Amino acid sequence: MHRMIYDYTKSILEKVSHDEQLFRKELKKALRSLSAYEIEKLRNWLQFFTKNKPELQQCILDVNF
Repeated sequence: MHRMIYDYTKSILEKVSHDEQLFRKELKKALRSLSAYEIEKLRNWLQFFTKNKPELQQCILDVNF
């Protein structure tokens, strides 16, 4: 079940990555519903996903992990 939530979170973040505000909002929601282990996995995935998206990197910095 947890794996499904993590995968769903990634897919949502990919879909809303065109909008910084929406991305930040969805990221905050994800942090409320994921376990500590999943948050760590998400952090690693976000580093890869946002490598060429500096505007999203700022969103990640704004959200407290």
